[in-house]
Amino acid sequence: MTSDNLSQGDCVQLLNEEDLFQVIGIDCKHEKCWVRQWPISDSGSPVFEIAIKQIYDP
Repeated sequence: MTSDNLSQGDCVQLLNEEDLFQVIGIDCKHEKCWVRQWPISDSGSPVFEIAIKQIYDP
């Protein structure tokens, strides 16, 4: 996956994860993004930072 084909709001899978995650923000310059588990749980889903290369790209 590259930052060129990733958009805020996209639902993606991470490497070695079966769950879906929603992209919250993207930092193209540093090749990282912020995601949260999708769907959002009733108590909320924490946002965390990952490298874009950690996103599964079939």
